[in-house]
Amino acid sequence: LTQPVTPDLLVSPSSQDGDLGSECPEDRGNWTGRLDFLLSCIGYCVGLGNVWRFPYRAYTNGGGAFLVPYFIMLAICGIPIFFMELSLGQFSSLGPLAVWKISPLFKGVGMGTILIVSLVAIYYNMIIAYVLFYLFASLTSDLPWQHCGNWWNTDLCLDHHVIKAGNNTLPVNISNTVSPSEEYWSRYVLHIQGSSGIGDPGRIRWNLCLCLLLSWTIVYLCILKGVKSSGKVVYFTATFPYLILVMLLIRGVTLEGAWKGIQFYLTPQFDHLLSSKVWIEAALQIFYSLGVGFGGLLTFASYNTFHQNIYRDTFIVTLGNAITSILAGFAIFSVLGYMSQELGVPVNQVAKAGPGLAFVVYPQAMTMLPLSPFWSFLFFFMLLTLGLDSQFAFMETIVTAVTDEFPYYLRPKKASFSAVICIALFLMGLILTTEGGMYWLVLLDDYSAGFGLMVVVITTCLVVTRVYGMKRFCRDIHMMLGFKPGPYFRACWMVLSPATMMALLVYNIVKYQPSEYGSYRFPTWAEVLGILMGVLSCLMIPMGMVVAVLQEEGTLWEVGVQQASRPAMDWGPSLEENRTGVYVASLAGSQSPKPLMVHMRKYGGITSYENTAIEVDREMEEEDEEVSM
Repeated sequence: LTQPVTPDLLVSPSSQDGDLGSECPEDRGNWTGRLDFLLSCIGYCVGLGNVWRFPYRAYTNGGGAFLVPYFIMLAICGIPIFFMELSLGQFSSLGPLAVWKISPLFKGVGMGTILIVSLVAIYYNMIIAYVLFYLFASLTSDLPWQHCGNWWNTDLCLDHHVIKAGNNTLPVNISNTVSPSEEYWSRYVLHIQGSSGIGDPGRIRWNLCLCLLLSWTIVYLCILKGVKSSGKVVYFTATFPYLILVMLLIRGVTLEGAWKGIQFYLTPQFDHLLSSKVWIEAALQIFYSLGVGFGGLLTFASYNTFHQNIYRDTFIVTLGNAITSILAGFAIFSVLGYMSQELGVPVNQVAKAGPGLAFVVYPQAMTMLPLSPFWSFLFFFMLLTLGLDSQFAFMETIVTAVTDEFPYYLRPKKASFSAVICIALFLMGLILTTEGGMYWLVLLDDYSAGFGLMVVVITTCLVVTRVYGMKRFCRDIHMMLGFKPGPYFRACWMVLSPATMMALLVYNIVKYQPSEYGSYRFPTWAEVLGILMGVLSCLMIPMGMVVAVLQEEGTLWEVGVQQASRPAMDWGPSLEENRTGVYVASLAGSQSPKPLMVHMRKYGGITSYENTAIEVDREMEEEDEEVSM
């Protein structure tokens, strides 16, 4: 009796029989739980900006009327680009650098992405360090920013208890006074009086330095085993902020004067909709809130199984992110309404955005509540969990991008490589812990992910739809999900999303304003340095083109460009069983002589996805026949 013969097709190139297995790089891994990917995306998108940028942006741009352009821009710009990034990552199972096998000529886009993410990761972890500082400061019976009279306070300091007493007896002039929380932030935490400007950083603030070291340690421990460890941590960091947000919301709306703040936040001013600025602001909020272009979405999707339903996940994450922003606005403005009533000033005088809200206004509001240390601790713990999972995504993006480029050397040493990256970024971030560190943080915040990020997203959109081809991209999604994207997605990818991004880019350039922090104006050299940060990420694209063309064989420039713009031979699904049509037999060591799914039909059962693969093969054969005729 002869032994049954296994068809060559079904012998995996990484099979233990033979020598091929030893030549394959270590497996890059996958998510280990069903909700790991979804929660990681939610944690990545729902970050500090939902709490400290959206509410302020909404009330300054028409209140409730701002939701109209916000959701329109979400539909035109947010959801389609979000889905595109997830599709690229899941289809190829590659990081932001290696994914440019889709068109090696544009690998510089991936290099620009990594540069942007690295700069953002440096200062974003500094913000987490500030949050840790306030978190520890809240572990007391009396908050240190509650009263004046401390060594860091000046004669201008005036707390709200005195204001209330003054309002009841004699009017108190508060125009030239400073709140205790503002002096605590600027004079104690930052000790900014020790620096004359960005060119004079002063001494390192060792308490901030230790907080930064702790934040990097936490991040490293959570990404130690890649998505296998961070995928478990997000079960807590992505869900717990919602619990705290609901608690703060319930506490806020029960305060006296809360309705005044909510009314200020949501009263629609429809005349604002006639202003182009409002629509641009809505698009900017969507752009940065969803985190498109940073490579995090693409990285997370690359660890999915090939048939994961990212279409459904796209709508869950994008709509969930929008609803979270709106809820955060209620939680913030209800407390600001109470605060304005306590101080006897209009809401617009206490409303701020960014660090001013998180580290000055909201902490001051906490001092007016009973059990103020408890509410302060909850607020900063919420900010910590919101910030951490976004930082996980930044770090995973950098590590995955580089290890996918050098899988044989770096994947087995991924933990050590992650440690090297964390230490390097920590050392580069030490300047942010100095007395003038806030000036550097503002510069990084204003320029690292500005117009450079928009150029990256626009280029990605144009390369996928024009160079790689819309038809081919839709066919890839059909292979992966079992259906093709509808007219809505195709129209957005081809026209609407790139046009919106171009409008944002032009607006940012035309309306350019030099950086400032309070009354401090940045010197010209600092502005030039900031602009160079943005330009450098854009220059990565032409630099990558030159390298790609030089690597191609041939003498003519045109031949090199054409060759480099085509997908690499091994572009496509990472597992051979998912490769069909043009992707068959293009992997190194592949033994598949014909379309894979046709063979599976001969040797075994057919699933719905395999039927889809056969349909894709048939479509491609018909197209080839049409071309030859």
